[in-house]
Amino acid sequence: MKYFISTIHIGRPQSFENAEGKVWTSAIAKSPVEGRVRVRFENLEGDQQADRVHHGGPDKAVLGYSSSHFPFWREQFDHWDVGSGSFGENLTIEGQTEQEVCIGDVFQVGTSQLQVSQPRQPCWKLTRRWSIPKLALHVQQTGYTGWYFRVLKEGWIETGKTLDLLERPCPDITVSWAHQVMHTKPSSRAADLRLSECSYLSESWRKQLRDRTEKASQKQREERRLSGPVSSHPKPPQ
Repeated sequence: MKYFISTIHIGRPQSFENAEGKVWTSAIAKSPVEGRVRVRFENLEGDQQADRVHHGGPDKAVLGYSSSHFPFWREQFDHWDVGSGSFGENLTIEGQTEQEVCIGDVFQVGTSQLQVSQPRQPCWKLTRRWSIPKLALHVQQTGYTGWYFRVLKEGWIETGKTLDLLERPCPDITVSWAHQVMHTKPSSRAADLRLSECSYLSESWRKQLRDRTEKASQKQREERRLSGPVSSHPKPPQ
């Protein structure tokens, strides 16, 4: 099956005002563009991020979202005119989903090469933009999050271009599975370790997983220090 870009979106930071009169800034509201768009190592040309700590950068240069999820969201929220660009994505991708895309996948898109780096982690700005209570949480719970690409080769893309798979180094680490590992509670130390050792995963996710694994190890060591082997527990005094 061929996967292709149905729309391309870019945006710059804008100021919005919520119901309480508080102003917030985001580039989540993006506009479709026609014609060729330059893909750079940090982002698409003309696209910006308001929060450079949590968005953008080499590991999160381009955000993709599957158009396959739109019917589901329309069914969940019948008043929401959801469609291309609704999730603040740069690329609305036809057909491809989180269950099919793997961390480390390299795609030829136009003259550029993009590599899947991590699942998208939705934040409160998605909820606030659409005024749908707990929307970001709903997106996280479904796993219909979208995913980020890093740019391996700068170039040009345009609507209608296919995503042609060049490499799949981690066929068993789908975006969907990576998302489940990160957000399953309580977490599995074995799964955390396995995912953290994937060199194609974004460094921010690898660090979170390593930190979580270390905390779990520290907790186990503390429990062993206090409890010791079960067989060595003294009998209570008679």
